[in-house]
Amino acid sequence: MANTFMRAGIAFRSVSGYLEDERAWARIGRWVRAAGVRAALRRGRHGLMGHLYPGMLDVATDLTLVPVNLGGHVEVLEFDDLRVRVEKVTDAQVRERVGLAREVFELDGSVKDDDFAWAARVSVGLDRLVDDFALDSLAYYHRGLEGEIHERLGAGMILGASLLTARGVPAAGEYELRTSLAMLVMDRLGAGGSFTELQALDFARGHVEMGHDGPAHLAISARRPLLRGLGVYHGKRGWGVSVEFDVAHGPVTALGLLQRRDGTFAFVVSEGATVEGPLLRIGNTTSRVDFGCDPGEWTDAWSATGISHHWALGTGHRIADLRAVADLIGVDVIEVSP
Repeated sequence: MANTFMRAGIAFRSVSGYLEDERAWARIGRWVRAAGVRAALRRGRHGLMGHLYPGMLDVATDLTLVPVNLGGHVEVLEFDDLRVRVEKVTDAQVRERVGLAREVFELDGSVKDDDFAWAARVSVGLDRLVDDFALDSLAYYHRGLEGEIHERLGAGMILGASLLTARGVPAAGEYELRTSLAMLVMDRLGAGGSFTELQALDFARGHVEMGHDGPAHLAISARRPLLRGLGVYHGKRGWGVSVEFDVAHGPVTALGLLQRRDGTFAFVVSEGATVEGPLLRIGNTTSRVDFGCDPGEWTDAWSATGISHHWALGTGHRIADLRAVADLIGVDVIEVSP
């Protein structure tokens, strides 16, 4: 059968085993999950709202290459698409969303009522935006100036984007389309997938500290997530609330989506474990990850792949699943394991 398929130009995979063979069923399950991810990418509608973060050339994505490499459609949106929907949100809907947020999050004393209510209003508007454009993921950024409405919208995104991510619509800040796609892949594998970048290297403990302000996948938090009030978001102006937590301790996988010079995509993957240790309390999703090697050597190897400075961090060791996904969609896997 394999010989005939090869000569006919038909791609195939095989699993040999017997009915009680758990190893064979695990392999079959892996292909089933991979097929689900492939379908999500091929049929996906991915929102890209706002503009590129100034100077971040590594995160710029050629929009044509997304459907070429993965399938799906990129829907280019304006922040005005969000503005007109936020303007229609009622006070009753704001109160309802505030109530939901109080159930989901622990509130730090730094959260101001007005900022909290604004984040709730933007959250309801975001839900409408996602529904109206039938989005499966969203990447966004808008700088804004002097407190104008678009700046306020950008500063009010994190609550709603985190709630969206938790229910399977990954949202990434800083216009990071490839990372929102990586988050989608991890989410569909059941790994969560939170917006992540390097924060610090702890050479004394041997840990890589990583995380990000902005949308977080609430399902993989080690504890009840915290809402913290901030006046600066990672160098971005605008007062508001941000989500803070540590990813659940145990095995984790970092997944970045690489755009190569020749226009092809690749998965950049590394497995490690989140561990105990002191964490920055700055309104970020922050985790200490032990990759089983010197953190500087890991960082050099990870960076040498050419990956952008954002990726998705998910729970569990997922390289086997990601290799199956990559095989089905026709992209390479670059494993970082120095």
